[in-house]
Amino acid sequence: MTQLVSRFFKIALLLFLVPTAAYAASEQPPKHHHTTPPPPTVDAARLGLTEQLGKKLPLDLVFRDENGKPVRLGELITGPTIILPVYYKCTNVCNFLQGSLAGVLPAVKRKPAEEYRVLSISFDETETPAMAAKYKRIYLDAMNAPFPEDGWRFLTGDLDNIHRFTEAIGYRFVRQGEEFIHPVASVVVARDGMIVRYFYGTTFLPKDLALALLEANEGKVGASIRTVVGYCFTFDPQGKTYVFNLMRVSATVVILCAGTFLLYLILSGRRRRHPSQGNQKS
Repeated sequence: MTQLVSRFFKIALLLFLVPTAAYAASEQPPKHHHTTPPPPTVDAARLGLTEQLGKKLPLDLVFRDENGKPVRLGELITGPTIILPVYYKCTNVCNFLQGSLAGVLPAVKRKPAEEYRVLSISFDETETPAMAAKYKRIYLDAMNAPFPEDGWRFLTGDLDNIHRFTEAIGYRFVRQGEEFIHPVASVVVARDGMIVRYFYGTTFLPKDLALALLEANEGKVGASIRTVVGYCFTFDPQGKTYVFNLMRVSATVVILCAGTFLLYLILSGRRRRHPSQGNQKS
């Protein structure tokens, strides 16, 4: 009987470890942020991104909106907010970043301007509100779906406010003439300005955004629900969506059942031995 239980436990353990190992190998976080490689003359230490999860943005920062009106960051961050550090003249990754977000926002089942907001904040102090208004029109039109004007705001600012903002999110960039070398990342914050999530690269998925907005709404950093979803679902690169991982979940159920059964046998065996030991003593 003991050998049978041992074999059953080993088989269950093998079923559990195989999908778990595959999960760990396939879903390791990227070792490098999506940062444009610096030229030899640029100090790499001045570039990159250091996550500041759990820390808060200074909501007293003042920028100018698309109409040139001064606005405090705290007036715009009134709920879950997705923030894109960009510069509008960028024809490469900043364009792809904002264009990709514009493509998936209509699929996010939350009400923009009411349940969440998007902010594009230029880190180029030479850019103007007129330029911000121009690019706002481009990306809102690219959605091909109704989206409130107040749902996505495009801001510009002076050097002091820009630096305070980028330092708060751990974002480091270097100017190269009219261009910038910078990380490609976005930030999700809660209504009090607390940073709850970072996204890297220019690709977004509606489910990822919805989950990040849920975390921000609850004011949680690295909420446990994200771990559960990440474990039970696997990203399908062909379908560009998440699919339920039946093998992984089934293996987890098997190992839990095997462990419970083994524990039951051990405890019941002990109970059976106690009466016999008492009879020998008497």
